[in-house]
Amino acid sequence: MKPSLTPGELFAPNQRLAAAHRAAAARYPGVRGGRQAVHTVYGGAHLFRADTTQRLGALALRALEEYAPTAEDLARAIDLSPALAESIHARVKDKLRREPVEDFRIDFEDGYGIRLDAEEDGHAVAAAEEMARGLAAGTLPPFCGIRIKPLSSELAPRSLRTLDLFLTTLRESAAGAWPQGFVVTLPKILGPEAVAALADVLDTLEKKLRLKPGALPIELMIETPQSVFSAEGTAAAPGLVAAGRGRVRSAHFGTYDYTASLDITAAHQHMAHPSCDFAKHVLQVSLAGSGVRISDGATNILPVPPHRAAAGGPALTAAQRDENQRAVHAAWKLHADHVRHSLVGAYYQGWDLHPAQLPTRYATVFAFFLEGLDAAATRLSNFVGKAAQATLVGDVFDDAATGQGLL
Repeated sequence: MKPSLTPGELFAPNQRLAAAHRAAAARYPGVRGGRQAVHTVYGGAHLFRADTTQRLGALALRALEEYAPTAEDLARAIDLSPALAESIHARVKDKLRREPVEDFRIDFEDGYGIRLDAEEDGHAVAAAEEMARGLAAGTLPPFCGIRIKPLSSELAPRSLRTLDLFLTTLRESAAGAWPQGFVVTLPKILGPEAVAALADVLDTLEKKLRLKPGALPIELMIETPQSVFSAEGTAAAPGLVAAGRGRVRSAHFGTYDYTASLDITAAHQHMAHPSCDFAKHVLQVSLAGSGVRISDGATNILPVPPHRAAAGGPALTAAQRDENQRAVHAAWKLHADHVRHSLVGAYYQGWDLHPAQLPTRYATVFAFFLEGLDAAATRLSNFVGKAAQATLVGDVFDDAATGQGLL
């Protein structure tokens, strides 16, 4: 049967579709290849040393050995499956010895505070020199970066001076090398202008420091209502990403600044609050397919024992040791629950604020993926074996969408 439309009549619609497809491919390139860290550890810039991550690993191992020396102890503390406890405990110990931190952020914002200009200048230079030493010694984690102060009317000059001093010193001290996975984190964003201004500064610094174009990516902090929804009522994140002109690599959710900005009382400011889930889901949907990676926030109840033996003083009593363990285990369980909550929501990265959170971060991540490994492998094998046709394993139906999730 002869079709009604001629090739000429189809040309314009096909051209329109081709242009739309090109635009969509540029805006939504898909999942970014390469590794994503499972966490970011924050530390004040004044405390950073070339071997900071090794020190954190040693402290994390000490906490694990003191409060969960056996697999059964760890399983009891964070409700691990007994069948997986031995494997996970061994994996965590190995991870803490081999690569205790995956991503570290030198913090000149909340973890550092407001200081005299001369003092912050000195810390910017010293932190950069320490990073250069770590780069030469091979002690830096796979990902690292610096969080500057907000580009507010009061703090922008100070923020950009710190950024300039840090990057200039790092370039001069690193003998031509540059840390892999380096980012500049921008906090408390109120609109795309701040992102665009930072991108302008980074353009100039790359030229002056003879860095490759794009060597200084931007990481957005999503921690204000204005960074979730714009003044026009639209999702703000795509506009923030566009303002970065290709520099934005990730968006990190700031739990406590965000909940505080909504007047949520301190007792209810936590990662699992419904307002946080809503904001993160808006962020997730608006950036889906963009290649921008998303990170959840932190648990601020830390696994710190209430009793410590004074140097040269009496040892802790049995009751004090027991209270210490209960306190650490309670904080571990909360942290593990928060990490799992993030993973269920497909936020595969979060923040850690204390070395004793590293064991529960890794234990929960390992458990989350190992628990469903056998079933997922069977389902994926059947799905692939039938050339991506819809399949049924037991009472679970899989099609192309769930097949992607199994990967």
